Amino acid sequence: MNLDLQCLRASLLPEPGESHFVLEDGADGVPLTPAAVLFPIVQREGEHTVLLTQRTAHLRDHPGQVSFPGGRVETVDPSPAHTALRETAEEIGLGPAHIEILGFLPEYRTSTGFRITPVVGLVTPPFELQADPFEVAEVFEVPLAFLLDPANHQRQTMEYRGAQRQFYAMPYGEHLIWGATAGMIRSLFERLDAAGQMQGVDRCGIVRCSISR
Repeated sequence: MNLDLQCLRASLLPEPGESHFVLEDGADGVPLTPAAVLFPIVQREGEHTVLLTQRTAHLRDHPGQVSFPGGRVETVDPSPAHTALRETAEEIGLGPAHIEILGFLPEYRTSTGFRITPVVGLVTPPFELQADPFEVAEVFEVPLAFLLDPANHQRQTMEYRGAQRQFYAMPYGEHLIWGATAGMIRSLFERLDAAGQMQGVDRCGIVRCSISR
């Protein structure tokens, strides 16, 4: 399966901006801290994968959860892309020489108090990773085709701060991809799906739009 880069680029925003955003359930009115993550699509032979991390259990924010590499915007960062690349190098040792930025997804605003800019990047092997043991318990890859298949997008509910919140979840083997990470994956799916609709491709054709068999 080969990624259709032209279709992917066309579905993304060319620049980050606050005018485009996805509001997580329960995020309305919450004070938000700017952050950025890298949505790393790895160019493997025969298929494309998405590189994800599992956070260590002792972290203050989202302990033990599956996430994209990234973090809070620092004063030294000139742009969200710089934040995402810096944090990726710090967390898993993947340098910017291996990453081509393709575009941006809408800002993702979470109920836990972050407004996250997802930076979509194409990662070219070979590369060696060196995870920061304080922040990262595991680094793993998931086929992009699996993540873009709506059959794998579950809608679940949990109680948070005294209210019922809905979120997406994508179980993959022993890993549960959920919350903001699943929400950003869903955001990419919806943009590719919309691009497919405009091109006259039916809903099931999203995989054909994003991945040519």
